[in-house]
Amino acid sequence: MPQIRLEHVTKYYTQEKKRIAAVSEVDLTIEQGEFVFVTGSSGAGKSTLLQLISGELQPSSGAVYLGPWNLAKVPSWRRGRVNLMFGRMPQISMLVRKRTIGENLEMAARLTHVRSTTVHARIQKALAVVGMPGVEARYPAELSLGECRRVELARALINDPAVLILDEPTASLDADTGWDILHLINELNRRGTTVVMATHAKEFVNLLRKRVLTLVDGRIWGDVPKGRYGSIV
Repeated sequence: MPQIRLEHVTKYYTQEKKRIAAVSEVDLTIEQGEFVFVTGSSGAGKSTLLQLISGELQPSSGAVYLGPWNLAKVPSWRRGRVNLMFGRMPQISMLVRKRTIGENLEMAARLTHVRSTTVHARIQKALAVVGMPGVEARYPAELSLGECRRVELARALINDPAVLILDEPTASLDADTGWDILHLINELNRRGTTVVMATHAKEFVNLLRKRVLTLVDGRIWGDVPKGRYGSIV
């Protein structure tokens, strides 16, 4: 699993004809197998930082590396392989409500162009990992919010990624369900998966005591190993 490295990364957006830096001059290294919480108030730049790390966004300046590869300059013949290194769970649900859970996961698994029998095995494995076996024929509307979040985590895991990029995976969940999701994520990290997770869930951050990044206006103000929510030093 490769190291993630950001060098002098800035990302601008244009709003009302003004350039606004969502992320500004970020230098950051995430080692293989780390668990990193990204914290900060709404609008601090957490989601933008996650999208830069995973290559979904390109920086306005600076560079993002996954191992030796500059994500903005990966050749087309290697881009698919690099993209599959990341499993993404965005804050807004990506589940298609008119498709079954199995069909939703199959769309993600098909990105690797594997055989149908292999796809089916991957779906079963991913659902088993998140504690949701046997729901392939059900639709998202038939599941609770917590169950849907588990399915979305299974979707992120379907291609066995080296890095999980998670944006508020426990948002809108009750404490018990949120903790169940976080326990699954922590176990995946314990098995070697790198986890980068944006969250407002102070109690979970304080319980796990992982590395904590604190963003303020797009800049990293705190980077604390075994930190607490809001840790600066």
